Amino acid sequence: HVQLVESGGGSVQAGGSLRLSCAASGYTFSIYCMAWFRQVPGLEREGIGSIDSDGITTYADSLKARFTISRDNAKSTLYLQMDSLKPEDTAVYYCAAARYCKWSDAYWGQGTQVIVSA
Repeated sequence: HVQLVESGGGSVQAGGSLRLSCAASGYTFSIYCMAWFRQVPGLEREGIGSIDSDGITTYADSLKARFTISRDNAKSTLYLQMDSLKPEDTAVYYCAAARYCKWSDAYWGQGTQVIVSA
């Protein structure tokens, strides 16, 4: 069965960096579009960006200067490099997998918490 397991979350001071990973299994990772989302309790889930099967990335305009998405198909792993972190980046971060980047029909990980302190 499909599994997406995020890791790398934790606590960091503002201005710091974190690299999140999402280990995928149970499907052909390389042909799926992958994405990162985040959610603050009480608010809607926010899209960070995606990377398709050709390695083409898209980002939310507000985050593209600081966040970088990459994938390693040989390791079936998705990454999110986050730099210059701000307290408002505090959220639970989720990875998702979908054919043709159709996020209404995606597989989701369980999330990893990121806390950025001022």
